[in-house]
Amino acid sequence: MTLVHNQIGQVAFLDLAALHAPIRHRLDAAWEHTLLGSGFIGGAAVAAFEERWAEYCGTEHCVGVANGTDAIELVLAGLGVGPGDEVLVPANTFVATAEAVVANGATPVFVDVDPGSLLITAGTIAAAITPATRAALVVHLYGQIPDMDAISAVTTAAGIHLIEDAAQAHGATFHGRRAGSFGTAATFSFYPGKNLGALGDGGAVVTDDAELASEIRTLANHGRDTHLLHTRRGRNSRLDGLQAAALDIKLDYLDRWNHHRRMVHRLYRQQLGDIVEMLTNVPGSVPVHHLEVIRVDDRDGMRQALNDRGIQTGVHYASACHQHPAFAEFNRGPLPVSEAAADRQLSLPMHPTLTVDEVDYVTRTVRGLL
Repeated sequence: MTLVHNQIGQVAFLDLAALHAPIRHRLDAAWEHTLLGSGFIGGAAVAAFEERWAEYCGTEHCVGVANGTDAIELVLAGLGVGPGDEVLVPANTFVATAEAVVANGATPVFVDVDPGSLLITAGTIAAAITPATRAALVVHLYGQIPDMDAISAVTTAAGIHLIEDAAQAHGATFHGRRAGSFGTAATFSFYPGKNLGALGDGGAVVTDDAELASEIRTLANHGRDTHLLHTRRGRNSRLDGLQAAALDIKLDYLDRWNHHRRMVHRLYRQQLGDIVEMLTNVPGSVPVHHLEVIRVDDRDGMRQALNDRGIQTGVHYASACHQHPAFAEFNRGPLPVSEAAADRQLSLPMHPTLTVDEVDYVTRTVRGLL
């Protein structure tokens, strides 16, 4: 895919309409097929996508669920994590990671992140492990995988589960292995804005553990072992057939979309790397740049100025997890890297239909404001 030049108007933070336009005919056909066949919940489309997604991630099993948050909750429930257990969570992440821990009755223990990549590290995990620790939730934030060799060594030595929250890292690799293939299990969100996004909510769990996959599938389907026998107290969290069909189509394009994101990132780094603080790359990691994050001192002022000039931006994340009132009871003290990053992070436009001219306009505008 080649970046092309277009006339500048508004620069969208994310342009799903432009992304879907070239494949609209395939999405329309999937909708018609679903409508005529009435395969709305589960069925052949879900089974086909589960098989493809497991193969893509390099795992044995995939279970489609309703959303990415449910995916984390169900993994923890399937592993028996609950009251009295601690789960390590990076303080710099979306709150859904911590929500899932609390929903299972366990205690999230927030840990700090690396100052360059803003990702959890083996060192921050090791420092937080206690006898009550059952798992470490490693978030591949912004589309980059942290040092999984070092992290796996720590979690294995401690005898705790390594769970990947790969909601922002569809297709990212570390030393050639894709996100989702490192831990006891990994979870994905297919929220529409993700690198692989559905046409609504959706999620999945991937794992090599057949017993865990079966348990999660049972829990997600009202605790059923058979249609009429409920052996667990489960819930309703199933992937829709239409969403699975759309994801199956869009998976055909994921690698080229990620390649485009990498090209856009290189332009940003070439044009802004000398003047703003950008995320550092983890050695061995090939990111998929779900977000293009810079750090600036007057983040809110910069955001307003860019908006005034037609450039949409995002903020990920305005508060570290332990700073939210909802998680105040789990705040065990300052986590300086995460707290400082929360005040300075600004996400620039990043999507597979950005043009050279749009990136140039964004970078020239940023430079002119500094």
